[in-house]
Amino acid sequence: MSQIVASMAGNVWKIAVSVGDKVEEGQDVVILESMKMEIPIAAESSGVVKHIYVQEGDFVNEGDVLIELE
Repeated sequence: MSQIVASMAGNVWKIAVSVGDKVEEGQDVVILESMKMEIPIAAESSGVVKHIYVQEGDFVNEGDVLIELE
């Protein structure tokens, strides 16, 4: 089980996966928006999306858990 965390503070602009989706290492799973810039957050390992902790429009801080993979 691994977690995908926010690399910086910002708003969740887009969630590119759903629970049950298989993701590959390096695949963009969430896009954050900060200071009018879009920052993609990629999976650091392959797995299946077990849980999504955020919704589009949520504000997150650096280090917050966004998605859990199994």
